[in-house]
Amino acid sequence: MLIGAHVSTAGGASKAVARAEEIGAECMQVFASSPRAWKVPPLADAEAEKFRSEAERAGMGPTVVHGKYLCAIGSPDPELVEKSIDALTAELRIAGQLGALGVIFHPASHRGQGFDAALPQFADGMKRILDAVPGDTLLMLETSAGSGDHIGSKFSELGRIIKAVGSPRVAVCLDTQHVWAGGYNIADPAGLSATIKEFDSEIGLELLRAVHANDSMRDLGSAVDRHDNIGDGLIGTAGFKNILSNTAFANVPFYLEVPGTEKSGPDKPNVDALKHIRSKVGVPA
Repeated sequence: MLIGAHVSTAGGASKAVARAEEIGAECMQVFASSPRAWKVPPLADAEAEKFRSEAERAGMGPTVVHGKYLCAIGSPDPELVEKSIDALTAELRIAGQLGALGVIFHPASHRGQGFDAALPQFADGMKRILDAVPGDTLLMLETSAGSGDHIGSKFSELGRIIKAVGSPRVAVCLDTQHVWAGGYNIADPAGLSATIKEFDSEIGLELLRAVHANDSMRDLGSAVDRHDNIGDGLIGTAGFKNILSNTAFANVPFYLEVPGTEKSGPDKPNVDALKHIRSKVGVPA
């Protein structure tokens, strides 16, 4: 089990490695470009090579790329769908250059057309992205908190997407705050057991390839996406002890996306807090 965090690539992708080291991260998540703008500037081969070299020097675990917040391939708006496919394709290509495990993206909203209606175009969009970027870099669906018409707050929806795409390059990132907001009581031992059982039945535990480790500012089942620092939220330290001690997560990398103690994003106190929990439950570092 590796404990990592989202870090900035300001000044160049390779600079993210030192930032990850500074906070004690053992693996890292980055953006390939601004998450709030459509443009995805190409990554120079020299910078990609420098990133890979730095990551190897630091002994860094798997890197993941987080896709843009703007993307919504389940939308009924054809222009938005095409922009989303183009952006995710470019980000998947950059992830391959970086040697990353894959691109994690929000399934986002179906904009009122209903999941059943959105499913064929969603699956087709993912197929187009994967076909455009050959290789073994994964395209990873992130669990949703469930607000509005967002797709993926229930494991059954993600399972149906994965089946419809039919590619070994599709996997899942479980966000602890999102599933909590979606009604899965992962802070409770019995609740976590039921959650894992449902995940395995609907998706398959072998497809759980990353965890976004975030505490929650909002109640169980709130459907609201609001992250909190580890131990400060409603999942709490006891909840994360429950999660980290479960064998389903033993070999899955964890990536923090918390506000941070200074409100500047994931930081050393939060990384240390999760590492401390890992040591307390006896999971090998």
